[in-house]
Amino acid sequence: MVLSANILEHLEMLSFACGDTSMKPFLLLVTMAAFAQQPVARVLISYHSETGNTEKLAQAIRKGAASVAGVEVTLRKTTEVRDEDILQYDGIVLGTPVHWSNVSAETKRFLDRVGNALWKAKANGDGRTAGAFCTGGAASMGKDVARLSILSAFLTMRFTVAGGVDDEGFGTLGPEATTGASDPGVSEKEQEDARRFGERFARLTRQLRPAQLQPR
Repeated sequence: MVLSANILEHLEMLSFACGDTSMKPFLLLVTMAAFAQQPVARVLISYHSETGNTEKLAQAIRKGAASVAGVEVTLRKTTEVRDEDILQYDGIVLGTPVHWSNVSAETKRFLDRVGNALWKAKANGDGRTAGAFCTGGAASMGKDVARLSILSAFLTMRFTVAGGVDDEGFGTLGPEATTGASDPGVSEKEQEDARRFGERFARLTRQLRPAQLQPR
């Protein structure tokens, strides 16, 4: 049986407090039952893709997010997400191809739909997480602007935005891939960066999940 670090840490603390290591089996059952009752954090990875590149990056993010225990991951095109389902997610990662150095029109429509769903429910993004990723044909083709546009919209809705971490330990705006003729497709490194981002995003969403349960 593989136990999460949180469960093991909690178990050690209880055993130390009791001063009786023979209590470990009982404490283990109690601790696991308590963790099992915690609500699952739901993450939506949604994307607009025309050539399949943005979809490939989305799949890599999903792989990373799905590796985190206590997180339920849904991968869908923006056109496949129903308005009535948007509010069930604790975290939303949105991906776009770069169009004219910004997000695509379909991506903008999805952001509008998220905002409208919150407005109709008289809710906001407090306690929820958001992230962004994109693909573009050239190295300097508006990928920063596209991701900032997505994150800015989510910040306005009061989501907590989460970025990625590069190989040197610096923060990023989220995964991106250069897919033009000089660097076609999504490379293995770009997919790995996306996978690591997905894992990081899922962990942050799970940590913030209790905050969403509090009254806004």
